[in-house]
Amino acid sequence: MLKKSRLTLALGCVSVAIWGYGLLGCGGGGGGGSNLPNGQYVVLAWNDLGMHCMGQDFSEICILPPANTFHAQVIRRRDEPDIVTQGLSVRYYVPGNTSSTDKTNFWTYSQALFGVALVPNIGLFGAGLAGAMAATGDGDWNVAGVPITPLTDTMSLNPYQLATVEVLSGGSVVATTQAVMPVSWEMNCNLCHSPSDSTKTNADILAKHDSLHGTNLSNQKPVLCSNCHADPALGKTGNPSLANLSRAMHGSHASRMVSIGLSNKCYACHPGVVTQCQRDIHSTKGLTCTNCHGDMDAVASPARTPWTSLPRCDSCHHEANHEYEQANTLYRNSKGHKGVKCAACHGSPHAITPTSKAADNVQAIALQGHAGTIDTCTVCHTSKPDESFPHRYSGGD
Repeated sequence: MLKKSRLTLALGCVSVAIWGYGLLGCGGGGGGGSNLPNGQYVVLAWNDLGMHCMGQDFSEICILPPANTFHAQVIRRRDEPDIVTQGLSVRYYVPGNTSSTDKTNFWTYSQALFGVALVPNIGLFGAGLAGAMAATGDGDWNVAGVPITPLTDTMSLNPYQLATVEVLSGGSVVATTQAVMPVSWEMNCNLCHSPSDSTKTNADILAKHDSLHGTNLSNQKPVLCSNCHADPALGKTGNPSLANLSRAMHGSHASRMVSIGLSNKCYACHPGVVTQCQRDIHSTKGLTCTNCHGDMDAVASPARTPWTSLPRCDSCHHEANHEYEQANTLYRNSKGHKGVKCAACHGSPHAITPTSKAADNVQAIALQGHAGTIDTCTVCHTSKPDESFPHRYSGGD
């Protein structure tokens, strides 16, 4: 059973109303809350996808390894703030989660799967569960491939763990924040594959593949799916004569999901019926995965490129004088007001704030006294500007 972490939040003011993109409460546009930033710097952090899915047992099959990517943006607080990418250091850690090798057998099979014998608790891209974040050259800092699992050090299951980010100058912490570093291994393949015995699920997947496609995967374990089916998420090109992993998975399962009895069939895999990672402001308004992504047949379209052919905010939102994503740029990489990343203020994809998970709202409440979009000017400005807020990038002007 999932043990949900309980967070006690001192909101100060609980009477709120939803307006468009954010949740405006007692903080409004310029105050509220006892922990508002008053130092020289403020830092905003977010996960790039809103959820990272991974396998739990790698002895037979690997779809995705433990590899969470985390971002932060450091802003020097002034009347006219500026984004800082040098002269400071930024580090991260996950309180209560210091080891992964005792929670999954990924490190036992990393050589067979990826051709590299990894140091314990170090992920595929060299990151650990704590360490330094690096400037990306695009106005933010990040760390790629944090090998976090949904199990804490007390072996409690929590897919929405809070990571801490600290900004240091001359060895002293000058800004800090907390944001969710989400991960789940719930993928419910056992709904169809060996449902009476989930310990045999992976073996059943390989056996079915062998039977349908004439492969011999059952005798080639452990199997990395992206060795054959390209997966841009892992930088794996696969076999160009075969469908990419997203197309193969969605296309082959689309007609088979009718009988599983889920109102949202996406939760059979992304990441599961308990975790339900789509928890953002859109979900509270009744939107589901298919409203933005289309159904499984649509996702399997040969015209789509996984992790690139994704929904855009401006497909639905048309606020006057607003700009949204830059051309040919995904939401998670786009910038808005003065070069601040969209996700820094609005939250990760699938976790656009305010969300139904308390942990997602911790950062905004700490910074401005209320949940939702970071819309309080004095989070970054030392005094509230006289001009109206420009929701646009326009080359950074």
